[in-house]
Amino acid sequence: MPSEHLNRRDFLKIGALAGAAAAVTALPLRAHAAPATVTFDECVAMAPQDMADASGPVSASWQSILQAAGQIRNPGLRAKVLAVLDNPAPTVTKSIGTSEKKAIYKELSAKGLIQDVSEADFLPPVSGAATAPQPFWSAPGSGYGSHHAYPGGLCTHTGLNTRVSLALYDGYREVYDYMLDRDVVIAAQLLHDLHKPWVFQWGADGESRTELSLAGTGEHHPLGVAESIARKVPAEVVVAQACAHNHPRTDKDEAQVVGWLTAASIIAGVDPVRYGLLAADGKTLPLPRRQEGFVTHLGDHDWVLTVPANHWVLPVVEKVAVRDYKLSRNDLKAKPFKQFRNYVYSQATIMGLYETYAAKGEDELVRTIHTIVTPA
Repeated sequence: MPSEHLNRRDFLKIGALAGAAAAVTALPLRAHAAPATVTFDECVAMAPQDMADASGPVSASWQSILQAAGQIRNPGLRAKVLAVLDNPAPTVTKSIGTSEKKAIYKELSAKGLIQDVSEADFLPPVSGAATAPQPFWSAPGSGYGSHHAYPGGLCTHTGLNTRVSLALYDGYREVYDYMLDRDVVIAAQLLHDLHKPWVFQWGADGESRTELSLAGTGEHHPLGVAESIARKVPAEVVVAQACAHNHPRTDKDEAQVVGWLTAASIIAGVDPVRYGLLAADGKTLPLPRRQEGFVTHLGDHDWVLTVPANHWVLPVVEKVAVRDYKLSRNDLKAKPFKQFRNYVYSQATIMGLYETYAAKGEDELVRTIHTIVTPA
């Protein structure tokens, strides 16, 4: 990140040491520095981590994420969350060799939890279980055509979601005198997309890996739940984390969450009932159902606007790329445009660009893009 911001590892240490003291501190409001202006050639040559490093919004979100983690009162849970943020490695694969992968795939298939994905493609590429393919702070928030699809998008997505979850926590406390477990609310939201750095690895062409399906949802979700199990995160946090993609309001909804917990348990090699993830019959969440999962689910709705915002902004960005940066129509499907798009998005965010477009018009959006990448 830019030099004026706290070093990541220093901030991790602060969070680990001062978490309990920071528990009552509100998350900071940060003014974003002006985007770092680069030439088009510089933009095309940049690595995803460099784009994320140059971004004020990403840096501010990363700091708010680490501060939120530092507010977790339980020292053991706080340490586990900070360890994931520092290195979201797929440690769950440590004991998954060729034969284990075959057995896991077979069990998932038998239970209808994996379909239309071959055994060979099951699990994203991994070079080792000890190190993440990329840092948490450089990963996109979703697939290339979806929400927060730029280097650092996972940070802005998680940062916003965590603020929303904490606002919901405060609302339930103030209106209903309903004391949710604040540690669970924070930890579940911070961990809910922990394996997007593994799933959405950046390719040489500037596009992230295409996500496959697992247990009826994007594979990052049950894989992230499996990782939390592998790292021995408490059951109540894991259950709330699993609720990010749905809530147990109806039998049908709850069956989806049970499916994700079941798939994650198979991958992690644990009994979900014994771990405390499911009720004794294995058909529902532990009873009575806790509300932290609902808060995690409600907090994970930044995508509702950011997906269409991307679709509405992208045509203008494409038009500007052809007109002002001399790209061909064919370039719009190739690395030159993907890198241009990634850098502009990472510096201003999709939401920032769309707000400019919606409130001030296309001319101001074009001017903003020109301040980020110098026109040809």
